[in-house]
Amino acid sequence: MSLAPYSAAEFRRRAMAQMPTVGEESWREHGDSLLNPAAIAHLEGMHLRDAAVLVPVVDDGEDARVIFTQRTAALRKHSGQVAFPGGAVDAEDADAEEAALREAEEEIGLARHFVEPVARLPHYKALSGFSITPVLAVVRPGFDLSPNPAEVERVFDVPLSFLMDPRNHAQGSGVWLGSERHYYRMPYEGHNIWGITAGIVRVIYERLYA
Repeated sequence: MSLAPYSAAEFRRRAMAQMPTVGEESWREHGDSLLNPAAIAHLEGMHLRDAAVLVPVVDDGEDARVIFTQRTAALRKHSGQVAFPGGAVDAEDADAEEAALREAEEEIGLARHFVEPVARLPHYKALSGFSITPVLAVVRPGFDLSPNPAEVERVFDVPLSFLMDPRNHAQGSGVWLGSERHYYRMPYEGHNIWGITAGIVRVIYERLYA
């Protein structure tokens, strides 16, 4: 029996199938790196700190849903923006998966025994100084969330089918470090998914669903 294209089971299958092609250099070949070729050399010359984010895909029937956060306005970096749970990889974290699971527990109270990490994407190199490992995960139902009010304004989810439809991938631009920077944006029900987060979503589409 074939799996529904946007089910968590099919997402898991596609995520695991792309893993052999995840290499150190493949970040240049996807997402908003293609929109900003001039930024690649700049990023290669930067010392980037390791970070990880969890891409939590909730097993919700034939159309899985993806959890996002909106950061509080009081945070020093990326305040008010939509993000995946995540942050810097700490010295005590065994790997990117451990860091992503820890951050998801700390930020939104997502207990790790509900979460199945299934694959990684290529690193996302950010001009803000981080090399981010997106950890793709399937989340089984039954969890409760408790957002940390110091970091998270609200938590919401978006259908995977919406995110994987390229017709919903608009583009924008702005000036960053004195140069024009192009980015993806995916507005959904009043939420503006853009920048790094939308760039990661775009890579998921290109590697798993395009």
